Amino acid sequence: MTIGFIFECGPKGADMQVCEYLASQLKPGETLISRTMDNKLKLLAGAAPVAKQLLAEGCRCVLIVWDLRPAWPDKKDKPCRAKERQTLLEGLAKEGLQNGPVFLVCVEQELESWLLASDHAISVHLSTATRPYQADRVRKPDRVPKPKAVMNNRFMAAKGRRYEDRVDAVNVLKAAEVDWKRLRRSPSFARFESKL
Repeated sequence: MTIGFIFECGPKGADMQVCEYLASQLKPGETLISRTMDNKLKLLAGAAPVAKQLLAEGCRCVLIVWDLRPAWPDKKDKPCRAKERQTLLEGLAKEGLQNGPVFLVCVEQELESWLLASDHAISVHLSTATRPYQADRVRKPDRVPKPKAVMNNRFMAAKGRRYEDRVDAVNVLKAAEVDWKRLRRSPSFARFESKL
């Protein structure tokens, strides 16, 4: 079976790496095909034809994944999940996919919300033999207003360097066995998991 993904990031972006890693853990043996759209505006405008193409290539379903508040936001408009969802649904309807197996997953805030739910993995990743690091537990990760800034602060405190999403995001998750119970504290991750 094959699962298709469409992301707002560039090739090898953090969103793609993290989602593919988590999907491979949740659905071992599934083939994963990802397409990247570079930014949210391009995703909103062009995801529907890409989804149609992925389904034609044999994907049993397609997940369109985007951040509500991406690192490079559109300065003109305040993020609105309902408006963005409607834009995507209209595009899917134009492609005849209004009832197709295409699912929308808006990550509340940013992808780093999912990492903040994985406090044990952050602790393991940022600890050394001589300097252990204990990340604070975040009970409602989707409510943290700037999760990427929180990750930056944690990396600066533990490693003396900034968090680099394309390098560090997936490595944080790989540092320890995924704690699914804590990760599911993020409603947007729970939706991602349910649509797989």
